[in-house]
Amino acid sequence: MNLFSIFFKAALSDNIVFLSFLALCPFIGMSTDEDKSVGMGLAVTFVTVLATCVTWPIYRFILEPLGLKFLQTLAFILVIASLVQLVEFYLKKSAPALYNSMGIYLALITTNCAILYVTLNNISREFDFIEAVVYAVGVALGFLLALLLLAGIRRRIKTSPIPAFMKGTPVLFVCAALLSMAFMGFSGLVK
Repeated sequence: MNLFSIFFKAALSDNIVFLSFLALCPFIGMSTDEDKSVGMGLAVTFVTVLATCVTWPIYRFILEPLGLKFLQTLAFILVIASLVQLVEFYLKKSAPALYNSMGIYLALITTNCAILYVTLNNISREFDFIEAVVYAVGVALGFLLALLLLAGIRRRIKTSPIPAFMKGTPVLFVCAALLSMAFMGFSGLVK
């Protein structure tokens, strides 16, 4: 599998939000406007790529040779939680406005199942290090794309006549379902 097809599949045809239905809490919560979406998407991208760069060697050079493969989930969760804390400290110092706007969603990156999914998928698909990083970048940018698409839709929804029983989260999930069906169209483009 070449790197382009790995990236394309990760970002579009196997989109983490629309086709695997992971990371829905930050997807709904942080897509209120484009700025928050970009901030969250970039934070998730950074943590996902960094987590991949750290967990892949831990698995290949420590857990696998020592016969401790069963500890991969625990080790990966600890690594991800530590990395999120580092990102949180960095954002608090360098971008306080973004840090304040993210609020609880920054802490949710720690429990973002998409990041753990990526690290575990890299192992189960037996990617080498470069393929794993490309896959992580693809998944994270696919998540950012999903956030931006929903943020754009939310901006249009604000001025649209929507029945009262559909306002808020229900209409967002209907929109997400329609986007999911649209993304299924990418599935046949790359094998």
